[in-house]
Amino acid sequence: MSISKEKRVRTIPGAMGATGPEGTAGVTVIDRISRKEKVAYGFGDFGNGFMFDLGQSYLTKFWIDTAGIAPAVVALIFTLSKLFDAFMDPIAAAFIDSRRFGKRGKFRPVMMVSSILLAVMTVVTFTMPDVEMGWKIAFAATTYAIWGIIYSFTNDPYGSLASVMTRDIKDRAELATTRQAGSLGAQWITGFAFIPMMMIFGGMTARNFMFASMVMAIIGVVSFYVCYRGTKERVYVNRSVGFEKNGVKDYARAVFTNKPLLALVLMTLFTISSMNVNNMMMIFFAQYNLGNIALQAVLNLVMIGASIVGIMFIPKMVAKWGKKKTAMLGFVVSIVANGLNFIIPTNLWTFMILVTIGYAALAIPNGVTWAFVSDTIDYGEWHTGVRKETMTYAAFNFSRKVAQSLAALVGAGMLAITGYVAKATSQSDATLAGIKSVMTLYPAVALAIAAVIIYFLYSLSDKKYHAIAIDLEEGRWENGVIGEEAPAARA
Repeated sequence: MSISKEKRVRTIPGAMGATGPEGTAGVTVIDRISRKEKVAYGFGDFGNGFMFDLGQSYLTKFWIDTAGIAPAVVALIFTLSKLFDAFMDPIAAAFIDSRRFGKRGKFRPVMMVSSILLAVMTVVTFTMPDVEMGWKIAFAATTYAIWGIIYSFTNDPYGSLASVMTRDIKDRAELATTRQAGSLGAQWITGFAFIPMMMIFGGMTARNFMFASMVMAIIGVVSFYVCYRGTKERVYVNRSVGFEKNGVKDYARAVFTNKPLLALVLMTLFTISSMNVNNMMMIFFAQYNLGNIALQAVLNLVMIGASIVGIMFIPKMVAKWGKKKTAMLGFVVSIVANGLNFIIPTNLWTFMILVTIGYAALAIPNGVTWAFVSDTIDYGEWHTGVRKETMTYAAFNFSRKVAQSLAALVGAGMLAITGYVAKATSQSDATLAGIKSVMTLYPAVALAIAAVIIYFLYSLSDKKYHAIAIDLEEGRWENGVIGEEAPAARA
């Protein structure tokens, strides 16, 4: 069994599950964490964004226009690499869940070491040797697949970390906010700085793609280090239960007995593919539909900047309406904004306003999702008597990677189908219409499906979660005391 040296909870004998202020008889008090630590946690996704979001936004452009790989082949590389990467997540999860709690925790050391390797591979993916096209394709596919494997060993422990920092609902909402702020902050900087940086170096050449990605990767590693040093794993977990079980059967059990997690997995297919399609296609939309590639930086500056401001209201919205209603509000606003953007003829100002509203609104359910994930990890432990943080998070991450694969298929596939011509000064009407449809209509439809899924299938209310959190703090699962009974789910 492992636990940090800090005292995790103060329990005064009384009715199990009762709540109230510290020092009240019959009350279990869940410790809070500092604002400084919450900010430090957000730096993890800030660092992640300088490597992950960079690839989502610019690798398509790099491979098609700079490396000369056909759009259909790029779509295939992204799709197959992401699917391969998704199936690697359970392997990463099994390794991480099998680690003993050490001096610096269970998750943080793996996250830190992997982030350094991820930075190296980020630069490699934006590198293309001067070889025959077949070798270029092989190089792109292989390096991106390796990048994906290392990303699993970076992101899975980072995502799992939040669940062992606190069980307090308000703190988790604020952790979700700082994480989303970190992600959007990195998107914001890479969105308006990456292309201008290359222009300063001398243009969008293969060499400059590599140098610019190197700058971003270094910032990413430094940010992960801030997260590593500034966070602690403090939630008490009975690690003696289920520690040895980390096979495929256990992964399947952790996923398929967790109904709230399954709802998040389905929802994420549509939310993340919508966001990634937007990030991937913005550079194409600015260059051809708006006629000026420099507008890409301006649009990202406004759109992502507004999103950063918007997500700061998530904790207050969650406190007033709860996580589920807050997510639903964001979905409705984003669906309407993207739908209008598809219907209204292309115009810089209307497009900028509506894409900003749609993206900022989508950032709200995407931010709340991180709190949902931590809740489903605790639900899984409470429901089965066995805690599998990384396996649970890996299942969620699986859906994110399938969504990324879907986004690549939709975006790059559309360019291939509509006859996109690399490095052309203009594109056909069919290509322009396709770019606009992917940027606006696809998110409107996909987010409508996501809203239906979360509304009807996600059943873990804040009230129910709070009772579960108290049970876990007292060492109990759904049918008894953790470690004392042999639940059927662990047989």
